[in-house]
Amino acid sequence: MNETVRAYDRDAAAYVAHGPAMTDAVRARVEDFAQRLGAGARVLEIGSGGGRDALLMERLGLRVRRTDITPGFVALLRAQGHEADLLDPLVDDLAAAGDPYDAVWANASLLHVARVDLRVVLTRLAAVTRVGGLLGAALKEGDGDGWSTHGAISGPRHFTYWRADHLRAVVAAAGWTGIEIHAGVAGRRGEAWLEVSAVRDGVSP
Repeated sequence: MNETVRAYDRDAAAYVAHGPAMTDAVRARVEDFAQRLGAGARVLEIGSGGGRDALLMERLGLRVRRTDITPGFVALLRAQGHEADLLDPLVDDLAAAGDPYDAVWANASLLHVARVDLRVVLTRLAAVTRVGGLLGAALKEGDGDGWSTHGAISGPRHFTYWRADHLRAVVAAAGWTGIEIHAGVAGRRGEAWLEVSAVRDGVSP
């Protein structure tokens, strides 16, 4: 378990209890995501955390597979009565029984993936998503990478920062097309984010 996962694991309950509320911008992204997919679509969520986004997606008619790399979050989700899987998108089997997923949702989770590993993760996610399926993700905008301690998580967490052009190239190389990246500012700390939307193409990356 790496240091970032340990930090979340130690303070998982505090993060869920005192973490950021869903912003209007995120709500609008989820609603657009659900509208584009249609009721009954199967979504693989990477980094479910406390399950906030999954609950809204389900209210909008989507079927969500909750996953997280942090044992504490998975335990909390299960205690709430949800099925949840402990899953590392870099190395674990992402497939589930049945057809490929209709979409992948990774809101503020892939920002912890090392720069060298992001293409691998996105390629693996593309491999379990149907052609024409959707990707929704949000990463932090900026240069380089670094450690931060803030909010309800007392331990240090590692973040990788991206510029839109570089991120677009990585997403495209991983088997996604129709890529849209929008910059925005959110949260009490006024952080800069890159919101990514893409479509699974028909060519194996």
